[in-house]
Order: sequence, then structure tokens, then C-alpha cells
Amino acid sequence: MPALPDPALRAARQAPADAGLVALADRCVQCGLCLPHCPTYRLDQTEAESPRGRIAYIKAVAQGRLAPTAAGDTHLDHCLGCRRCEPVCPAQVPYGELLVGARAAQAARHAPPLKLRAAGWLLARPPLLGRMIDLQRVAGAWLPAALRPGLPQAPPAVAMPAPPAAAKGEVAVFVGCIADRYESGTRAALARLLGAAGIAVALPEGQGCCGAAAAHAGDSAAAARLAAANRQAFAGRDSVLCLASGCQDSVARSLAGQAPVEDALSALDRLGDQLRFRPAHGRVALHLPCTQRSVVRSEGALRRLLQRIPGLDLVELPDTGCCGAAGLHQLAEPARADALRAPLLQALAESGAAGLLSANIGCRLHLATGTMVPVRHPIDFLAEHLA
Repeated sequence: MPALPDPALRAARQAPADAGLVALADRCVQCGLCLPHCPTYRLDQTEAESPRGRIAYIKAVAQGRLAPTAAGDTHLDHCLGCRRCEPVCPAQVPYGELLVGARAAQAARHAPPLKLRAAGWLLARPPLLGRMIDLQRVAGAWLPAALRPGLPQAPPAVAMPAPPAAAKGEVAVFVGCIADRYESGTRAALARLLGAAGIAVALPEGQGCCGAAAAHAGDSAAAARLAAANRQAFAGRDSVLCLASGCQDSVARSLAGQAPVEDALSALDRLGDQLRFRPAHGRVALHLPCTQRSVVRSEGALRRLLQRIPGLDLVELPDTGCCGAAGLHQLAEPARADALRAPLLQALAESGAAGLLSANIGCRLHLATGTMVPVRHPIDFLAEHLA
């Protein structure tokens, strides 16, 4: 039998995971329509920091045509996973799936930095993370810098309101990891809004992190464990609402075939005719997270809900690109995260708004560390103006 030529030999020896990456990458037609929508390409103006450049690198490495390089892996690390490229892709490349697979292959080559592994370990343990956040709230500036989570101070816990007397139904709400402490008031606000429409809220025990951070760090085993835990926690639930646009896709994948997962804003939008709001005073700015625009696509529902508030002076911030939070990117690449955030903060300052609304927990935390303007979930604002 004649010897196989090098390309065929490489293909014959390809691992199934590599073959899967090649199949996904092959769908890219290299048209470049994604480039102006990619925040890292806009920041650096280099092909290697674009979806097209990253896909070419992923494919070449998976095919064995190119040995992984430190420079190539760095460009892959810089990807925010914002998926802004997906809606504009004529070939409908599932870039999010491709990125997760490439990150898993990358993690198999070399472990992520220790601080990312430590952060991922902590996010997978919400009770421990919550105690650290509580300690920061109590100890404040007296807490040693090495023990501070590096986050804005969490607000005090808010008790859930009593369910409506004659509930017409019940929905389960995904809590998540870091949002366990930071969004207790938002969950109570959601319960008040849903209660006004006769719907009760349940917070199932045993749920935890959605697993997005683990998947984006290449730890597919941890992501699978977290998905299994959430699947068990939500067993028997007919519907699940998610407050964070950055978590929804991972939760939906975990509960696929078991329960539909919906953005809480979309659910409230359908109930809008049953809600009454009192007038608002002052100017408020609106930030639309990447995941809300590109993945969840609930920005229309949010705009319709806010339009129901009489007298609201709403300023939608211009789309300057990703805010830079991008899960653990703000921890891994703080300088780049701040550079991506800067034009958004400038637009906020120029807007004259007294408050900022954003529907993703990671975005809110990152934005809050760069401004004195209060940053809240839109659901907090809606419930505050419930008549």
C-alpha cells in the first residue's frame, strides 16, 4: 500500500475533537463581514484579533498544518465570546460552539493561568463565594486586598415577597453563582412584577453556576458537572426564567429537552398589559449587553417594557462594542477590559443620566467599578415604578 501523503496522514490521525473543530471551521467562507462587528478587531485593527483570523488559526492547528504558538493562543485568549459575529454571518458559523471547542483543545495543551482556574473553582462553589462577598460587605476596606473579590460591594440581602394569594401559575428562576448575593433584590423585584400578574416564583434548591465561565476557560468537564447539577435542580419544572443574558444560553443547553428557559424580560413583556407603572423622573441610560443583542435577543422586549413607564427619559447608549467584562476576561485581561469599557463610560458621562440599566450581571459589575452612576438591572427599575 502506498504511503499516505502528509495531509491525508494528518487527517487519518486526527482526533474526533479536532475533526469536529475542522468541520465547524469549514463553514466559514472568510468573507470578513464579521470584522466591523468584532470588539477586539475594532480595538486592535489586526486580522488575528478577528473571528476570521481566529477561525483560520483554530482550523490550521486542528488539521495539524500549524503547531500551536504562544501568539496564536494569546489571540484566542483575547476573544470575548460576545458572539456579535454570529448574527451577521452569512454562513451561520456557530462561532460560540467553535470557540468552546477550541478553548477545550487549548486547555488540553496547557493549563489556564492560576488566577483563572481559582476564579472558576470559586464560581462553581456559590456558597463559599457568597461568604467571601459577605465578608467584603461587612469588613469593607479593612479586608486585606488579597482576600477581596475585587468586586463592587454587594447590597444587603432582600427577602422574597409572599406569592400572590391566588396564583395562576408558577415559574422557577435561575439564580446562578455570583448573582446569588448581588441579585437578591432583583429576584424579589421580579417576584413583585410577576406577582402583579398572578404568577408565583420558585427558587429551586441545589442549582449553581451556569457553567459558561468553565466552558470558556476550556474546562468542559467542570461545565458538564455544573450542567448536570442544574438539570437535577430544575427537574419537574415546566418553565425557567433567567435574569442574566450571559447565563441563559448555558442554562438552556443544560435543560434542553427538560424545560424551556426564557429571559425574564421576555416573559414580563408578554404580561405587559397586566402591569401598571407610575411615572418616572430623571434621565436613565440603557446598556444592551452583547449576549442580550446577539444570543438572547430580548432587547425589543426590554424597550417595550420601559416604554410602558410614563414620562421616562431614556437614553440608549451607543453600541461602542463589548463593555469588556466578558465573563472572566475582566480578570484575565484587566487593561484590555478597561480599554473596551472606556468609550461606553464616556458615552454614559455625556448622556447626563442619573442611573444606568443593564441586563447582565457581569456587565453591571464591570461598569460599576468605573463609574459613580448607580448601575442596576432593568427589572429593579421596573419594579420600583410598579403602580
